Amino acid sequence: MQFKVPQFLEIEDKIFGPFTFKEFVYLAGGAGLCFVLYKLLGFLWGAIPILAAAGLALALTFYRPNNKPFINMIEAGFSYFIKDKLYIWKRRKSKASGGKESKALGENERREMVENGARLGGNKLRDLAWSLDVLDLNTHKDNK
Repeated sequence: MQFKVPQFLEIEDKIFGPFTFKEFVYLAGGAGLCFVLYKLLGFLWGAIPILAAAGLALALTFYRPNNKPFINMIEAGFSYFIKDKLYIWKRRKSKASGGKESKALGENERREMVENGARLGGNKLRDLAWSLDVLDLNTHKDNK
């Protein structure tokens, strides 16, 4: 028995002519907001808010940066401004501080490098080599 597998799941259905349901809601909501602003403020006082609402509605409907909906970019920007930020500052060691201090720092750095190299002992090195060999064998099997 064969089953039909749905394809093109990412593509939304066009319900209202050339527009999806979301696009139609953005356009209808923008037009409704423009009408309400026109009735409340008049054309002279409401020109700027009407243009802003119409621009946002058109951007939500038609503008797709990086082939993603514009609402995703608005959501990301809003969450960026709301969430806490973590700033990490790492002090750099100055080389111009003095001859003996810089030599001592150089020796400490060399000691740390040797200790880090010693941590990769025989067992870990053997395991790493074995995992690389296994990966190479798997790629060769797929190519055949």
